Amino acid sequence: MTIAIYPGSFDPITNGHLDITVRAAKLFEKLIIGVYESPNKHPLFTAAERVELVRKAIKNMPNVEVESFNTLTIEFAKKKKALAMVRGLRMGADFEREFDMAMMNKRLFPDLELVCLMASADYQFLSSTLLKEAATLGGDIKNLVPQHVATALRKKMREAK
Repeated sequence: MTIAIYPGSFDPITNGHLDITVRAAKLFEKLIIGVYESPNKHPLFTAAERVELVRKAIKNMPNVEVESFNTLTIEFAKKKKALAMVRGLRMGADFEREFDMAMMNKRLFPDLELVCLMASADYQFLSSTLLKEAATLGGDIKNLVPQHVATALRKKMREAK
């Protein structure tokens, strides 16, 4: 079975993430979304909340699973017996960052292949950071995230006030 991981902070998962997930799920027999528990950023949602938001978003994708991890990504890949790591690219700056990470990961785990998927045109601008900013300022995010994520974001925004 060909297993791939799709790691990230997913704070929260967006339709851009889901677009990459759907496309990657067609390429691999099993795709595991790895929610990184402790990103350098200050996440709005806890790791458990992020896992649950992803889980609801992928509920109709039988070959996709989600779990959190708090190790080097390559250690997560080894634990899951993954042969590939999926990443989404939106713009040139993403390529530079992914290139640097890919070289480090290849040095640490030569057998793990990197598969980069270009973001669909509808989501090239979208990041979780930009999404949270728009939501905080009352922007309409309904076409950028699944409905349950929009609801969770609005609730977090109310709690923060």
